[in-house]
Amino acid sequence: MMKKYFLLAFLLLFGLSQAQIIRKYSNEFLNIGAGARGLAMGGAVLSSQDDVYSPMWNPAGLMSIERDWQGAAMHAEYFESIAKYDYLAYAKVLEEGVFGVSVVRLGVDNILNTTQMIDAEGNIDYDKITKFSQSDYAAILSYAFHPAGNTKLDVGVNAKIVYRNVGKFASGYGFGFDIGAIYKGDNGWKFGGMLRDATTTVNFWSINQKELSTVVNGEEFNPAPKDKMELTMPKLNLGASKVFEINSSVYVLPEAGINVDFAKTAALVSTDFASITPYAGAELGYQKMIFVRLGINRFQSITDIEDLKRKVSFQPSAGLGIRYRGLTLDYAITNSGIGGSNFYSNFFSLKLDMGEFRND
Repeated sequence: MMKKYFLLAFLLLFGLSQAQIIRKYSNEFLNIGAGARGLAMGGAVLSSQDDVYSPMWNPAGLMSIERDWQGAAMHAEYFESIAKYDYLAYAKVLEEGVFGVSVVRLGVDNILNTTQMIDAEGNIDYDKITKFSQSDYAAILSYAFHPAGNTKLDVGVNAKIVYRNVGKFASGYGFGFDIGAIYKGDNGWKFGGMLRDATTTVNFWSINQKELSTVVNGEEFNPAPKDKMELTMPKLNLGASKVFEINSSVYVLPEAGINVDFAKTAALVSTDFASITPYAGAELGYQKMIFVRLGINRFQSITDIEDLKRKVSFQPSAGLGIRYRGLTLDYAITNSGIGGSNFYSNFFSLKLDMGEFRND
């Protein structure tokens, strides 16, 4: 029954989206990912993420949860703690599949609003400085299952509800769908794919004319109806992985793949129709208790502002993990881009697997 509801909503949203104007970028905070494991591996977990963090990478990975339920929490801070990113999730094994719910927030808090600091006579009153937050929220309902009982193929769907807020100035609501799949091939190979915003994700904005006019020099700000709506273009992520056992205690799990944006970007391969960016990552595990991870992604062709020469930039990442019974603590660190920024972001995530606790 749940699969039928997802399909009906999927088709309904597809029909609505065809009548709208498509934007290039929107809801980018949902492309960050969640879980320090995946972030440390540069997002190279499309076919290997197999837990409650799967909805942010590939919801089909939820099918690897075999017993009971899992819970997760993650916290990260960007740009010297200016922006904060949080994730909470829960996944429960059902009779025919796995159901999950996730909540995401990316926000910049305590932004100074100085629009009322100077009065009409030019006097400065610091008491009139107020603060506001710019926050993006998303609630994600996920469901994964074996289509037609095919145990080699896992399929997952995300239904997303988005709320975005810019203080008293504007707010927006949106909704959309993702669909993903993982195929377990011969000789241990796994192939994953996820179509993000499969039907495009629509956001409807509401503008507070009175508040916003104070920012634009007192002029009335009244955008056209089409400018109050954003549609997120679909993105396709593909990846392949395999576990290589070094001995009875040590294994290596590499994964590589490509991200496809259906728009012209600064990617290494870019056309008017689509842009393609490669990514790769690897995990070294010892007795499935201690983990070391590396990753690289976000390859871009950029122009150096000093010598105006074209060069390739990329985003490296690394991390560690430790697991005891059903509790896993992971850490990741990543730079926002070699050669262009010295800002590093730290990610901490925690996972509780109740199935493992009960099994012990």
